[in-house]
Amino acid sequence: MVVDDHPMWREGVARDLTDQGFDVVATADTVASAAARAGAARPDVVLMDMHLPDGSGADATARVLAAHPAARVLVLSASDERDDVLDAIKAGATGYLVKSAQQSELIEAVRSTADGQPVFTPGLAGLVLGEYRRMSQSPEPDAPVLTDRETEVLRHVAKGMSSRQIATRLQISPRTVENHVGASLRKLQLGNRVELARYAIEHGLDAE
Repeated sequence: MVVDDHPMWREGVARDLTDQGFDVVATADTVASAAARAGAARPDVVLMDMHLPDGSGADATARVLAAHPAARVLVLSASDERDDVLDAIKAGATGYLVKSAQQSELIEAVRSTADGQPVFTPGLAGLVLGEYRRMSQSPEPDAPVLTDRETEVLRHVAKGMSSRQIATRLQISPRTVENHVGASLRKLQLGNRVELARYAIEHGLDAE
């Protein structure tokens, strides 16, 4: 799915992708339409602009992933500003490419994103990794405290394990796992398991 409020750019990118064998299942030009069409069309990859008439690309990314959590969002923006990049990644985007990229770079980036690989314009990857490192080493002073068991469950959530797999690993019941997940969601004020996994990854729990 291609999300951009400039018709010529949106249609040109969609056409280029189609020419390369991709199936463009939808296009959108606003945050609201992106969320609605992602839920209906269920795209594997979403190409996302950062500046839309009714909100930011970060807002749209969050709403697209809420509607279709399995989607992978690759930002394609004219902006390489630090705040735009970090806002997009924190909202759930898996990569960030500036619009000055060559067509071949874009096509390869879409393929890599579909395969689950993060893709960044040179220079931006270091920015994102540095921010994640800072976040994991310098927790917010008012960050909620999770119990040891909640942290242990969260670590496995970050690795993509299901409740049943976590239960088997920790030798507890799936219901107990869900209770710990629910408690963590409440403490961290997060909306769902996808956001919980993202929080864990951002704080380095998946590497422990």
